[in-house]
Amino acid sequence: MAPLAALLATITLCASVALAVENTTYFNPILPGFHPDPSCIYVPEWDNTFFCASSSFNAFPGIPLHTSKDLQNWKLIGHVLNRREQLPRLAETNRSTSGIWAPTLRFNNDTFWLLTTLVDDDRPQSDSSRWDNIIFKGKNPYDPSSWSNAIHFNFTGYDVEPFWDANNKTYITGAHAWQVGPYLQLAEANLDTGTVGDWQIIWNGTGGMAPEGPHIYRKDGWYYLLAAEGGTGLGHFVSMARSKTLTGPYESNPANPVLTNANTTSLFQTVGHADLFQDGSGNWWGVALSTRSGPNYTNYPMGRETVLTAVTWPPNEFPIWTPISGQFTGWTLPPSSNSTLRGAGPLVASPETMAFSPNLTTLPLHFTHWRYPHPSYYTLSPPEKPSSLRLTPSFLNLTGLNGNYAGVQHSPDGQTFVGRRQTDTLFTYSVDLSFSPTVLGEEAGVSAFLTQNHHLSMGITLLPASASTTRFPGINATVTESGATLIPQVRFQAASYVPVPATVVAPLPGAWRGLDLTLEVRAVNSSHFAFSVGPAGRRLEMRTLVTASNDAVSWGFTGTILGVFATRNGGEGRASAYVTGWRYVGEGQFRS
Repeated sequence: MAPLAALLATITLCASVALAVENTTYFNPILPGFHPDPSCIYVPEWDNTFFCASSSFNAFPGIPLHTSKDLQNWKLIGHVLNRREQLPRLAETNRSTSGIWAPTLRFNNDTFWLLTTLVDDDRPQSDSSRWDNIIFKGKNPYDPSSWSNAIHFNFTGYDVEPFWDANNKTYITGAHAWQVGPYLQLAEANLDTGTVGDWQIIWNGTGGMAPEGPHIYRKDGWYYLLAAEGGTGLGHFVSMARSKTLTGPYESNPANPVLTNANTTSLFQTVGHADLFQDGSGNWWGVALSTRSGPNYTNYPMGRETVLTAVTWPPNEFPIWTPISGQFTGWTLPPSSNSTLRGAGPLVASPETMAFSPNLTTLPLHFTHWRYPHPSYYTLSPPEKPSSLRLTPSFLNLTGLNGNYAGVQHSPDGQTFVGRRQTDTLFTYSVDLSFSPTVLGEEAGVSAFLTQNHHLSMGITLLPASASTTRFPGINATVTESGATLIPQVRFQAASYVPVPATVVAPLPGAWRGLDLTLEVRAVNSSHFAFSVGPAGRRLEMRTLVTASNDAVSWGFTGTILGVFATRNGGEGRASAYVTGWRYVGEGQFRS
């Protein structure tokens, strides 16, 4: 080969190798479904593993914790809030936006630290009792029992984080209640006792609404302060400032906002509430929350999800963030097998089929309740029906507005509901249900549940024949019962702050009565759910009762949970429901 040709070949080969090293394709979201306000760290001491925590609001177990080795495959390993004694109350208010807000996860001195706020969102912003700021610490993130009970500290605000300075002093930053401020504050603190010093303002942001989510990073002799602004809707954005001293003054980045999809046509909107971390090679990464709503901001039932992006951080300069999209090119990480990931939970967005076999002693790790559950209401493999999950009906229904608790959405009795997050744009979720109501108002079924104010549900219940609004076409079309006779009926109901379909009630066909039934929720497209029912094991007999827009569950801070419920609807019924089959299959992920 001629010297020039050899040189060109070498240059071409080196360029190809460089591209192969630098150009790895990543897909968003990395934590699909209800995983807002992400906080992520890389911990080489724990087998070079990435850990991410996210908000949970009124869901329990709370504060899910995921791990990854390659930032592409993520596994649920547990929940920081995993037992009631850690935090005896959980948002005992009527606001569905209450609960666990924005955790920050950090690792220091061989200990995992997580700071967060339990919010009672129906109290005034200036009321310190609205903001219950707490510290959890643990030595082993794979062991739920290692997480401490809550350590409380005083701060009239939210979005708190720990920071350890080079002088070995410990601080907490937070976002002061914005109707009183707004401003970001800092105080010296003792994380073991919750003792905090005097709070001082360090930055007011760039002028966007409600500065939140402060995080401080020390690099190249600078203190860099990251925050989110603009509210949690379409105007959300990330801004940064820096100072030579921890307490400021902080100078705003001239290039702010450093990350936003506001005023774009991207599917990924509301980008904000971010965090920064490095991998084992020193490369920088950013995570943020986002909704796959598009600029119309109408149909996004999975709510606020966790997205990832590559970040370039030159010495003595502000970092440069790659804009959020469904697919991007970032730093290369070593390949890893899913089998190397520890933890008892599933991989994110993995399909599941379960029959609640007798060897299952606890509910799967990713199963979710709304507020603390009544433990006796969920029984695995009861003696009268092995290989099932028995649901004892609660006094309250999904909305929680019944009987003696009128106007109240919580009670010590709890709500019998358990589900799993929707993690795919297109999916089919179904359960096989054995349920025979005997008293007016007894009901069990399935729900696409966002909050107690926002849900779509279909249940089997006992109602007067006169309550029927439709019939299943072609099946037992003749109804002989008189109008006052109580008969088993299939009922679809919806609750939301947006207009919803009217309640639909259809008599359970005579040939189906006494049989186990399959109840199904399926995303027929990105904007509508179909609710269907039929005899278990007889797919050809399935009938769709309602196809409804998912805009009813596209709202607020959380994301849709697909699950089963059983309720007395404020009455005296005691009929248990038995779930004998549970299936979730993702069928498509929209990314653009």
